[in-house]
This record gives sequence, C-alpha cells and structure tokens, in this order.
Amino acid sequence: MRKRTLLLAATLTTGLLTALPATSASAAPSGLSGDFNGDGYRDVAIAAPIAKVAGKTGAGYVAVVYGTASGPNTGKRQIISQDTAGIPGVPESGDYFGDRLTTGDLDGDGYTDIVVGVHGERIGSTDDSGVLTVLWGGASGIKSGTDIASPLPENRNELGWSVATGDFDGDGDTDLAAANIAFPELNVFKGPFTRAGQAAELVGIDTFEQTGINADKLVAGDVTGDGRTDLLVMGQEEFTGGYRTRSVLYKGTASAPAAGGKAAGGYDAVIADVNKDGYGDIVTGNFMEKSATEPNGGPGGAVTVTYGASTGISSRTPARITQDTAGVPGSAEKGDGFGWSLSAGDTNGDGYPDIAVGIQNEAIGSVYQAGSVAVLRGSASGLTGSGAKVFSQDSASVPGTAERLDNFGGAVHLTDVDGDGRAELVAGAAHENTGDGSVWLFKSGTSGITATGSKSFGAATVGGPTGDAYFGDVLAG
Repeated sequence: MRKRTLLLAATLTTGLLTALPATSASAAPSGLSGDFNGDGYRDVAIAAPIAKVAGKTGAGYVAVVYGTASGPNTGKRQIISQDTAGIPGVPESGDYFGDRLTTGDLDGDGYTDIVVGVHGERIGSTDDSGVLTVLWGGASGIKSGTDIASPLPENRNELGWSVATGDFDGDGDTDLAAANIAFPELNVFKGPFTRAGQAAELVGIDTFEQTGINADKLVAGDVTGDGRTDLLVMGQEEFTGGYRTRSVLYKGTASAPAAGGKAAGGYDAVIADVNKDGYGDIVTGNFMEKSATEPNGGPGGAVTVTYGASTGISSRTPARITQDTAGVPGSAEKGDGFGWSLSAGDTNGDGYPDIAVGIQNEAIGSVYQAGSVAVLRGSASGLTGSGAKVFSQDSASVPGTAERLDNFGGAVHLTDVDGDGRAELVAGAAHENTGDGSVWLFKSGTSGITATGSKSFGAATVGGPTGDAYFGDVLAG
C-alpha cells in the first residue's frame, strides 16, 4: 500500500512591483549559489502561498529580497506570481504558488534560478496536476519564467510535491529532482535546461518499489564526498505497528541516483558536513514525541545526525539532540515542535556548518505556540548542544511580541547574504498577525547569530497585499 505523509507545512498588481537597476552589460554574473541577479550577494526568496492574487484566494506569490553588503535590502525586491508578466500560468484559488521552492543554476548562465513546484496546478481538463515553473535569474533579477515542458512523466499527480536541485550525475550541469504522487514517485530531470523548458533527459525512479518509502520530501547534498550530489528521500514505511517516518539515501552516480542506506526518519532534513571531515551529514528533524511509530522523536521533538562516509551512511552511532541536551537553552516539553524546520550554515566563520532548528510550537512563558529558533553549533566532534542559542520574539532586541499561535520558527534559512563569510539567520512566522505572516532577519558575528540589530517585515514592506498570506511560510536562496 502506498501512503503519503504530509511532511511539508502546507489582490496583487500585475508585473514586478519594484524595478531593479541593471548591471553593466559587460559585467559577468557571480556564479554564486543563491545569487539571482549575479551581483555577488546572495538573495532570499520568501513564499506567501495563501495570498490573494487577482482576486483568487490561495493563489500565492513569491517575494524576492536582494542581498547587499549590509544584508537583505527590503527596498530592492520583486513580487512574482502567476499574474506577473512573463510568468506562465493563471492565478487560481488553491494553487498555493510558492509553497514548494528550491534554487539552482539550471541553464548554466551563472545566475541562480528559482524552481516553484506548483503541485496543485490542474493540467487542462485532465486529472493530471502539477507543473514545475522555473523563474530565471538574470542581471536585472527575475524577469521571466518557463514551465518545464519536455520530457515529462507519463503520469502526473501533484508533480512538484517536493523539489531539490543538485548535480546528481556529476557532469557539471544542475539537475532537478521532483516528487510525484503517481508512479514514478521520483523524477530526476537532467540538466542543462533550455529557457524553452527542455531538460536534457528524464529518469523516473519508483522509490516505493525499491525501498518501501514514498518520495514525500527531497533533500540534496553530497554525503559521500565524491563531488556528486546525493538525494535524501523522506517518507513513510510500513512496519508491524503501522507506519513510521523513514529516510533513504539515494547516492549520486553517473547515470541516476541509486538507493543506499536508510537514515533516521523525520519531517524535515538538511545535509551539511557538521564535523568537517569531508562527508555531508544527514540532519533530520522530528517534531513528534518519541514512540513506536516515531522512534526518532523526542519529549518535545528531536534532531538526529546520521554521519556521512565515502560509502554513504557511516557506521558511527547517530547523535540525537533535544532541548534537554546539555548546553541547549530551555527544556523539552510535549508539543514544542523542536525540529519542525532546519537549515545549515556557518554562522561564526569557524568553518563548521551550524544548524538552525525551528521550534514553532514552543510556549514562551504562558503564551501558547509562540515559537522560537535554536542555533546548534557544528564542531570537530559533530553537532553539539554546547554554545547553542535560542531566539524568540521575547528575546531582547528582537522586534515584535510573542503571541499565541505565531509559530515563530516555522521556517528557517541560514545564508551569507552580505558576503562576510558568516551566515545570517532568516526566520519566518507564517501565522503572525492571524495568518498575515512575517519574516525576521538576524545578523551574525564572530560569536554567531545575534539579536542585536535584528529586524522584521511583512508583505506590505516588500509591496505585497495585506491580509492572510502566510508570508514567510517557505524560505529559499
């Protein structure tokens, strides 16, 4: 039996609301990952998936905030939806444009592109659904988009349920992996891609048949250290007591990702070399309580590190961190949601990737599900609770007020926007102001993430509409 788990959290003016200054025609793009306009600074894509667009509730849009030497600049931004000139599709209620995002340079021009998995988009009058829309980066930002048109899987049912990019075959071109409810569950589109929507090749993989796990969530990274991107497929597997979350590593090969060992289950993951041994480590977050069906959960959620090796999964015993781990501020309480969202980045410039952990249901004092974010440090011995920091809207210097059901930390993103070698923290609270949503920007220093100088903004700041939008529900860059 095939079973899908919900592993992911689930009126605009036509056109781009803010024009961006074009770079010199002779200027070369930076080639920097996450740099949509090629100016040498990483940018941030922010989804508002339930926003009303052209009168259609839940049509959704993506806001792009461009990076500068002083960090993300909310005055240098774009709003992109299916009602934007040059972007395919038509805004429809329930499209939720933006609730699945990934980034990568699909056409090899040196500018990072954005891929939107519009998994609910109906294909004509058929029962098929799901399109993969590429928003092409360029010197003046995102100016056009294309749906991937060929080759496509014979069966489509919510194609784009999850999306991830990487060089899975090691040929130097960026490939795109997309989950599909219909067989095959995993589709790998090989690059390079043309701006007409043509991929070089399509490889379909029946993950359920091979491993007993559906392709519910896809996470890319180099676990084996061979230069090819590996792919973590997260889903459910059946066991005697029912179903439980589980993950399987598909190792990159010259032809197509091949199934390898299993890693800890959970609802989110990131791959990062937290102990700097040359192999990417699989960090999974499981916000559920520990039980027979959720063996990798915790008293208030847990983060598990499955260490990488040249063969894939290391024989080293996985490490597990909760809010009861020494050094982690706070305490593990039922329903906290520790591990709801994850992101990796070196926040203090010591060369070890750190892990931001969303704790979106954590109570702040007596305020129910206000939410917080923990930052765990990487080290030579692996991920550790030592030196961990936790931030909420109740922290000194953090804008806002911790309120019931804000769910601060529902999305987290670590990225070095200002180019100083240290990753800053972007945190989302999609339910802020009863569903309008907001995003917080935290700076970093030699001691890591700091609340000093942090700021927050919502849709109105970047030219979006007021009202329920879940602004900040998904972050990418």
